[in-house]
Amino acid sequence: MSSALVGPQTAKRASAKRAAKESRPARSVPEATVARLPVYLHALTALADTGVRTVSSGDLARAAGVKPAQLRKDLSHLGSYGTRGVGYDVVNLAAQIGLRVGDSQPWPVIIVGLGNLGRALANYAGFRSRGFPVVALVDAAPEVVGGRIEGLPITSIDDLDATVAATGATIAVIATPAEAAQRVCDQLVAAGITSILNFAATVLTVPSWVRVRKVDVGQEMQILAYHEQRKGPAGLPGAPAVAHFAEGES
Repeated sequence: MSSALVGPQTAKRASAKRAAKESRPARSVPEATVARLPVYLHALTALADTGVRTVSSGDLARAAGVKPAQLRKDLSHLGSYGTRGVGYDVVNLAAQIGLRVGDSQPWPVIIVGLGNLGRALANYAGFRSRGFPVVALVDAAPEVVGGRIEGLPITSIDDLDATVAATGATIAVIATPAEAAQRVCDQLVAAGITSILNFAATVLTVPSWVRVRKVDVGQEMQILAYHEQRKGPAGLPGAPAVAHFAEGES
């Protein structure tokens, strides 16, 4: 076969291969990596605020509380590998991560359940500063409905459909008692909410297209207690700090 024919055919196959590659969906980022991205973004923002322009993987890893190898692996999922001998451009990397975690646009949030926890969350300024403005407060108690927190009126759970439609929210926080959480969750999903942050002490059942993140403070305390029990007498890693029976005792 002549080179005149091989050239165009080879070029055509290469072009088709490139087109197929470009048409593939973007590789998904592992959930464990996604959970660390906000930590990296927070560290990068703090560095940028102090005038740091570039940062090594080692320094960024220390600021984020992870190992350098883990950080490099996580960032490779974003297609960011840094520059050998220079490190990462702080502003550029923060922008890349920000795009992945929704930092490029505001995401309105609805809080359901205005007990002590719900009120604390409603007063938390960190939501807005990170791009998650609280746009609606919802409760079922007649004595609570009609009140205001940070200027926002507390509306009835009976009006949830209208509240979701009016705010355009797709993210909701459930801060209700455990026994009410599933019922509230079902109402939120029916109203169009597709992402839920659950503070109630129960596991929620949702359709496959709805994402739920659970925050269980008691569980986190138990994890800390587990590690405390494994410390030695001086508070350092060593023999578990729990009572042991002497040999032969029962």
